[in-house]
Amino acid sequence: MEKKYDTNNRHIIISGGSKGLGLAICQDLLNLGYHVSSFSRAKTEEIDHLLAQYPNTFYYDTLDICNHEALDKFIQKAVVKHPNLFGLINNAAVVQEGVLATLPEIEIDKMVSVNLTSALNLSRLFLRKILNSTSGRIINISSIVGSRGYSGLSVYSATKAALDGMTRSLARELGSRNITINSIAPGYMETDLSATLSEEQLKKIVNRTPLGRLAMIGDILPSVRFLLSNDSSFITGQTILIDGGISI
Repeated sequence: MEKKYDTNNRHIIISGGSKGLGLAICQDLLNLGYHVSSFSRAKTEEIDHLLAQYPNTFYYDTLDICNHEALDKFIQKAVVKHPNLFGLINNAAVVQEGVLATLPEIEIDKMVSVNLTSALNLSRLFLRKILNSTSGRIINISSIVGSRGYSGLSVYSATKAALDGMTRSLARELGSRNITINSIAPGYMETDLSATLSEEQLKKIVNRTPLGRLAMIGDILPSVRFLLSNDSSFITGQTILIDGGISI
């Protein structure tokens, strides 16, 4: 019988791992025994702690995810350090709240580039490395607003809906190679997204949520673990909502 968490030398790449959900995923997977590589635009104190705690299994670099040449170099270095590449978690994202009619074009371009274009490019680079492997995993961190929408978040919503579409189409492309891809769509969390909303908006969201609170980072981690595990090997092309019931 295979182990539930067969982490032996399995290497997971996580984009945007310096804070919030990305940092928590890095910490959790390292604790489980995975080899982890991550990057972000700026290094944090928490990353320094992880590098000190896991010197042999954690690799980190600072880079701009929109710089595709830098991404390619990062992948090359990461695979040299940890050869048994198994999974990719597209977590990096930016959000700018605002009515579309008045939203600056530069903010639109930034959200599309970071949230969608870079995720596609990183996935392409990842797949080139593992197409000859016997199995693999991709997890896209999407959002409830990708399926439900929210006033003032039209561009962010569009990028997350596109990630879910990518998930479904790539599942068809990759199934024959035993590579699964799924989206995790958290509800409104106490992260950068919720920081763009007013206290009144957040109160309304909580009131509409059957479980009566915002999502917490700890609510998301078990699903990440599961989708990387052997138990999820027959699940692909799905968007898993973790939203306290607000989408009902």
